[in-house]
Amino acid sequence: MTEPIKGRVFDIRRFSVHDGQGIRTTIFLKGCPLHCVWCQNPEGICLEQKLVYFKDKCLHCGQCLSIEQKAMRELDGSLQLDATKVSDGSAYEDICPTGALRLDSREYTAAELVDEVLADQVFFARGGGITLSGGEPFFQPAFTKELLKRFQTAGIHTAVESSLQVDSGYLAAVLPFIDHLFADCKIFSSPEHKAAVGVDCERIQANIKMVLESKYRDRLTVRTPLIPGYTATLENISAIAGWLSQLYPQVQYELLNYNPLARAKYAHVDFAYGVKENLPPYTKDEMAAWRACAVAAGCSNAIVEI
Repeated sequence: MTEPIKGRVFDIRRFSVHDGQGIRTTIFLKGCPLHCVWCQNPEGICLEQKLVYFKDKCLHCGQCLSIEQKAMRELDGSLQLDATKVSDGSAYEDICPTGALRLDSREYTAAELVDEVLADQVFFARGGGITLSGGEPFFQPAFTKELLKRFQTAGIHTAVESSLQVDSGYLAAVLPFIDHLFADCKIFSSPEHKAAVGVDCERIQANIKMVLESKYRDRLTVRTPLIPGYTATLENISAIAGWLSQLYPQVQYELLNYNPLARAKYAHVDFAYGVKENLPPYTKDEMAAWRACAVAAGCSNAIVEI
């Protein structure tokens, strides 16, 4: 018999109200083809399962030092993790009494994950459901498609948050199983997009165009996260909004407020956060101005997340 497909999940967030309509359970899948310098979930970039050491939770009991892998060592009175020596992270997770050593993700079959989430089904009664996020959900394509099919069969509303840096043939095949698709359009200029995100934006824009010209166009919300110094310029928002409105005048376009809280996560990943200043989110009036820019460029259905 064929082994069931397994996927890697780094978080399951219940009672979410910001990832689609109603009360939702958001499943965060590991792996992403992008390297946005402002990434909100840097722990989801790498597909590989990793062991993470949280120093603030450590009791310095020394039990981890007894494991043969010798990935933990004591240096100058403190414990340090050498990730290159970890061959079985679960051994460290199992022996640590406080959770200071923990794997950054879990493996599930699609059936296992659906069964776990169906326990939340009572909360989906008024328009809620599940949202697949990441990372990039489509970075694990077979697993994600199987999940969406199983949730749809169970009568659960499905949403996906994606960069759309994905094969267009795969996207076309999976669209029937998605009730709502949230797709990022971060930077309109391809050179600037590549500098900040790691890839150019041609494939992303081609996929957005494909969806907006399909029968699924009203299931799509295009989003731009407002990142100071990168995406949050009048020229960028005007260019994106103007292009989207030419493709489909009724397009749903959402501007997401800057979130500075991801900074704390970067202590546990090997990735440089690009926004150097500790800037606050935009005010209500500033968000209204960003919306006005999008509306002036043709997106009458532009909305803002305060």
